[in-house]
Amino acid sequence: MGIVNIDDELHDQLRKASTVSCRSINAQAAFWIRIGMLCEMNPAQSFNEIVAREMQAAGVAVPALQKALP
Repeated sequence: MGIVNIDDELHDQLRKASTVSCRSINAQAAFWIRIGMLCEMNPAQSFNEIVAREMQAAGVAVPALQKALP
């Protein structure tokens, strides 16, 4: 495992997000990195679709996504 240097503002946002998400700072950073990589590899899918796919792959029952009405 290595060390990743990030600027102070991003670290502050990471700390705040980890509190809201009930994750450690390291777990929040890992989540952002993983989801960011998946988003880059699957540009046609939305964030919600990617998270739902990953939840299903982990065996979590995810209700079908519905499109918002205009």
